[in-house]
Amino acid sequence: MRSGTAYKVFRVGALVLVVLALLMPLIWMVAASLKTNVDIYDTSKALLFSPTVENYKTVLDQANYVTFIINSLWVAFASTVLSLLLGVPAAYSMSRFTMRRSALVVLMARVIPGVSLLVPWFYVFSNLRLVGGFTVLVLSHMFVSLPLVVYIMMGYFDGMPLELEESGQIDGLTPIGAFRRITLPLSTPGIATAGILAFIFSWNNFMFALVLSGAKTKTLPVAIFDFVGYAAIDWGGLMAAATVVTVPIMILALLAQKYVVSGLTAGATKG
Repeated sequence: MRSGTAYKVFRVGALVLVVLALLMPLIWMVAASLKTNVDIYDTSKALLFSPTVENYKTVLDQANYVTFIINSLWVAFASTVLSLLLGVPAAYSMSRFTMRRSALVVLMARVIPGVSLLVPWFYVFSNLRLVGGFTVLVLSHMFVSLPLVVYIMMGYFDGMPLELEESGQIDGLTPIGAFRRITLPLSTPGIATAGILAFIFSWNNFMFALVLSGAKTKTLPVAIFDFVGYAAIDWGGLMAAATVVTVPIMILALLAQKYVVSGLTAGATKG
């Protein structure tokens, strides 16, 4: 009995420590975004301070962050939609026709570090005069989001009973018709999972956008560094910009949590 109580106390204590370790940087970031630079450096005002929204005014008005938000939304949306349009049929073909070599290529694309391809990408796209445009950003983000979509949807299709499509074909549907009318509607949770994760990756991506974007196509993660100067750092503006990047995607992840969990576990539990 005592051992069971001790285990519960240990489990709760460990859970609290993990949650605090994860939340404290976010809490400090939001708190610092509501402080002046003087208050940020003043340790006596770590908890008690007079909040200000001047940092957010600087971010949204003076730093032209609305444009950067639109850029991030457009790149994330375009790369996610294109990855779903290409990845879902590809995953279905690999799953139903057992294309194991193609699946191995997808797995390798998931493993290869994106930074190893930045130099070849920059060389090729610069010769094509695409560096600095939205096209190169969307394509570079699809390098990670497309294998992610294929990887998730392959597991989902593998767990879906083949008899459902066979019954549809007996009733007169073609294989493509069975996919469109039976398999595709039933795979909505998996598609939602893949789309949400691909969108989150694209929204948070810094490395590709840093090298391949231009002044007019700069995304939010890259624009944050406008507050880092050679002689000084505007910590208030930096934390406000980081909050603008982080909070929307956190809200999306929390709202879509049950869909992500159900989509990730469906392929392992069906069949």
